Amino acid sequence: MQLATLQEAALEPDLPIIDTHHHIWFDSAIPAAPYPPYLLEDLIRDTTGGHNIVATVFAECSAEYWTDVPEHLAPVGETEWVAKQRRPDRGELAGIIAHADLRLGARIGEVLDAHQEVGGETFKGIRNRAAWDDNFAFPPGKYQIIPGILLTDAAADAMAELARRDLIFEAWVYHHQLDDFRQLAARQPNMRFVLDHMGCPLAVGPYAEKRPEVLAEWRAGLSRLAELDNVFFKIGGLGLAPAIHPDVWAEPRSSEYLADYWRPEVMFAIETFTPERCVMESDFPVDAPLFTYGTFWNTAKRITAPFSEAERRLMFHDTALSLYRLTLPSGS
Repeated sequence: MQLATLQEAALEPDLPIIDTHHHIWFDSAIPAAPYPPYLLEDLIRDTTGGHNIVATVFAECSAEYWTDVPEHLAPVGETEWVAKQRRPDRGELAGIIAHADLRLGARIGEVLDAHQEVGGETFKGIRNRAAWDDNFAFPPGKYQIIPGILLTDAAADAMAELARRDLIFEAWVYHHQLDDFRQLAARQPNMRFVLDHMGCPLAVGPYAEKRPEVLAEWRAGLSRLAELDNVFFKIGGLGLAPAIHPDVWAEPRSSEYLADYWRPEVMFAIETFTPERCVMESDFPVDAPLFTYGTFWNTAKRITAPFSEAERRLMFHDTALSLYRLTLPSGS
């Protein structure tokens, strides 16, 4: 796996940023495209590279599962491992979004409580990689992607357990699954839901030459989803392979290129959800083959330049702080 090396000086280095979605791992969670290890020291190298990253939120990636427990409790090992990496004097890993099997239904409560026990205040909720398409499969890591999982009674029962504990549910879905996510979120109007990776408008396989049709379906789905005020939107995954046309992957890209490529979609999403419900995610190191960590933040800053200072502070920092209820080191 060749990673991008094109470095850029940080634009607007004083703007405070909370990165709401990144991973750390010893072994890549994407077997078909092995990445090198990405550990806390690698994350700190990136977060101290010029942009004002005051906190980050870890997103589950099938790392460091327990192996000597019943299968449904194995993901708790990831939370324990990540929580032990955290340095209290720093903002990295201020929150953890873990994994639990939605097929457990109401029995998921046992797993949530175990995550809470090992993660403490850093445990904020769970996510499910529910992204499914009949034409291809993105490697899921250590758990199976179940077609239609978000529409099951078990998923609804699992959401009730999350709501009972005031926890977050996040999902990665493709553009044609946005209504699945909407139906699930509508059943728990007082619970916080987060859509990862911009709802992933597909750009590969049979979708590669159908971008106008894909984006029309994506915009319609986002508009319906945004009607639910308990759903938040992550701006990121801008280098995620399924959402990038193969021609774009020909070489590492600059922030100018990426801003031009993604600007219409990001602007539509912000205008649809409003800055009050948008947060930023680097999706590192998954997006690292296309751009460096600093390049992503320059891209986000270029695209959002038309917004006011207050609106940009919401998207880059304030909304994430309240959404994840983060406790930051003094001085952040």
